[in-house]
Amino acid sequence: MLTAPVDVAALLSPLAITQQHWRGTLAMTVLTVAIFAAGGLYQARRHVSILDELPSLCGRLLAAAAVVAIVAALRHDSAEHLVGFIRGVAMAAVLVIAGRLTTREVATLARRRRWVEHNAIVIGSGPTAVELARLLRRYPRYGLRFVGHVDDPSPATMPPVPVIGTLDQLAQLVRLVECEVLIIADPECPEPVLMEFLRQPLVATCDLWAVPRLWGSRSHGDHIGAIPIVKVGDTTLSGPRWALKRASDMIFASSAVLVLSPILLLCAILAFIDGGRGVFFRQERIGRHGKPFDIIKFRTMRPANEHESRTTWSIANDRRISPIGRFLRRTSLDELPQLWNILKGDMSVVGPRPERPYFVEKFSAEYPSYAMRHRVPVGLTGLAQVSGLRGDTPISDRARFDNYYIENWSLWLDAKVLMRTVAEVFRGGGR
Repeated sequence: MLTAPVDVAALLSPLAITQQHWRGTLAMTVLTVAIFAAGGLYQARRHVSILDELPSLCGRLLAAAAVVAIVAALRHDSAEHLVGFIRGVAMAAVLVIAGRLTTREVATLARRRRWVEHNAIVIGSGPTAVELARLLRRYPRYGLRFVGHVDDPSPATMPPVPVIGTLDQLAQLVRLVECEVLIIADPECPEPVLMEFLRQPLVATCDLWAVPRLWGSRSHGDHIGAIPIVKVGDTTLSGPRWALKRASDMIFASSAVLVLSPILLLCAILAFIDGGRGVFFRQERIGRHGKPFDIIKFRTMRPANEHESRTTWSIANDRRISPIGRFLRRTSLDELPQLWNILKGDMSVVGPRPERPYFVEKFSAEYPSYAMRHRVPVGLTGLAQVSGLRGDTPISDRARFDNYYIENWSLWLDAKVLMRTVAEVFRGGGR
């Protein structure tokens, strides 16, 4: 909470002396903060040390300064102007390091005095988990208060320490002890089973850390004592990440409606020529957190009755689809009215495929990981679709791709899916 504001203040400090290089100072500030964020220098750490961060800090400061200095040299012929700017950059760099040293000392002091402390559950009851618990109890500088072990030990293997509950009780325990941090250390249960518990909404709000299985490998992550730990990415989209995704959806959908309005009009005319009035097709689908909504498409055929519309899985080769309808489906142009669903907030640009209630209920019963897809809004396109999982393809594979997308989301991942979607459209890879 302190680090980013202190960094910004230090980087802007040359403006307190002179405003002559204000553009370069602002550019340096923005670029440096972006490079720091990309390098993980604003992520929480359990072992706090300025010496651990110093090589990364210096390297990124030099990289940002070099980029801005090169641009400044190209814009200004005066060597004196450039020298003045470099002096300001050097002063800012020294103050950034001094600011980091100060914030690290403040954070360490607050932890040692237990002014800042987060309740932590250790998942596992083996030797590594026991050692972690001992370190957390003995050294408050890690900012964690150990509250207990959670595990499912086998009847033949008695844990060396008592556990406060089993994994199927994890959500209740998180609420009961007000847990904020989970550390995974040699649990007895298989990893796929463990992930099902960790994806539960209440558990997903906790920060998640894990002890790497291969201790012999060199770890560049964090550590508690001599035990290496790595931060596990969020298993759901929430907070600033969700706000960023929603903002990008709004920008994309509103821009697409403006740019593609002639194509939308042409598709509406084709649908009218093909089937008369009622060019739009509405159907109930399941969105984020299982909430139903009406999806909008251009009509490409008319189902025989409402029951068929709700329960027929694939109509890709249905003879009732006219040549115009087949063209709209094959080019995915029938999907364009879903831009309105995105603007309303029912859908996202990229996300899991929107499915009908009948199939959501059916697949959720057959595949345990299927319901986890609804942690985020469904999408106009998605990672599973551009990876060839459309039509009659395994539902389990689709669910795996959708959950991978949710747990590894980034704006760049969305951009990659969109680029691959455009390629699929031009190849006519639709249904």
